[in-house]
Amino acid sequence: MEVVYEVQYIKVYFFGGNMKKLLLAVIVSLSTVTTAALAEIKVGIILGFTGPIESLTPAMRDGARMAFDEASNSGNLLGGESITILEADSTCVDSAAATAAAEDLVAQGVTAIMGADCSGVTGAINANVAVPNGILMVSPSATSPGLSKVPDNGTFWRTAPSDAKGGQVLAKLALSRGIESIAVTYTNNDYGKGLAEVFEASFARGGGTITASAAHEDGKADYSSEVGVLASAGGDALLVIGYIDDGGKGMIEASLDSGAFDTFVLSDGMIGQSIVDNIGADLEGSFGSMPGAISEGSAKFGELAAANGMDGSAPYVGESYDAAAIIALAIQAGGSADKQSILNNIAKVSNAPGIVINPGQLSYGLQMLAAGKDIDYQGATDVEFNAFGDADGAFKELEVNGGEFVTVGAL
Repeated sequence: MEVVYEVQYIKVYFFGGNMKKLLLAVIVSLSTVTTAALAEIKVGIILGFTGPIESLTPAMRDGARMAFDEASNSGNLLGGESITILEADSTCVDSAAATAAAEDLVAQGVTAIMGADCSGVTGAINANVAVPNGILMVSPSATSPGLSKVPDNGTFWRTAPSDAKGGQVLAKLALSRGIESIAVTYTNNDYGKGLAEVFEASFARGGGTITASAAHEDGKADYSSEVGVLASAGGDALLVIGYIDDGGKGMIEASLDSGAFDTFVLSDGMIGQSIVDNIGADLEGSFGSMPGAISEGSAKFGELAAANGMDGSAPYVGESYDAAAIIALAIQAGGSADKQSILNNIAKVSNAPGIVINPGQLSYGLQMLAAGKDIDYQGATDVEFNAFGDADGAFKELEVNGGEFVTVGAL
């Protein structure tokens, strides 16, 4: 409370004889003004700042921050409240460390979490932190099919589509590119196993042949023995399901060193400029798929990202922006930063019907919600959630051309 003393000076004149007396009367009025500071809404971002996707993480973080800042700076979030962002490291692969990091975010008072990223740590955080604390988490990149049906009491949502769809899309792409036989290597975790299973079944149904399929462990210095097993089975190409900064990259390097494979089909976790920079010209012509839309919303996001000095086409940046935007809009829809209120309103702001909201329009979306209107946030990735909290999702085809990943089209 701030106390303000307002002093008013009133001149009063008295006349008597030849003397004019001036009495300066001072009237002091006391007024009190209560200045209540605008409330602070704490949200968490938990991503793999260390580990096998650390080269992708800064851009994902920046995409989420851009949405949270857009909502805060609009002045329309709960009548002018602001968002404070707390960050934590999921490591992508260490479930114990990721759980501890998420618990610390909750202890600091976050009301929702944008993240995590990799499927294994995301499942661990959901089971051990989100569900017990009744707190929303929206992942931009956890794609394991197993996450669709985990018991979550409505706490887990994702803006990236499940690999149950992604594996089918990737298989169809490989077949359309003339790949008739393929060897498969996958990182030995939930993400790798789930995507490999879906891909292999879909590829075989389409008439293709899986010559060999084997897991690889991340963190090794040498992958020549793993490549040797796959090379003995042969194939037109090697499908690499893994991580851009770890075992997936190692499998490609060992394949090129031995001459075992020279064409690579790449999962979403293998797409990013750093691997092209590291491998060089030998990666030319390799291709893959990743979640992402080619739409009005994605175009608007590209412009918004560029205006903020970012590459809007980078892996999972659009999904990260969308995850954060949905959290902010869900807060507004319920008129509260209460955890249960946010959980209750996430589907309300993300699915049709309603006024379509695209990137850069969060201020308008917040205004419409405050006015009692329904909105349909489509965002950068054409968000529409199914009954499991999964985004139906669109996919893009990419290939390495001229030393960079180029988007070829929509899938």
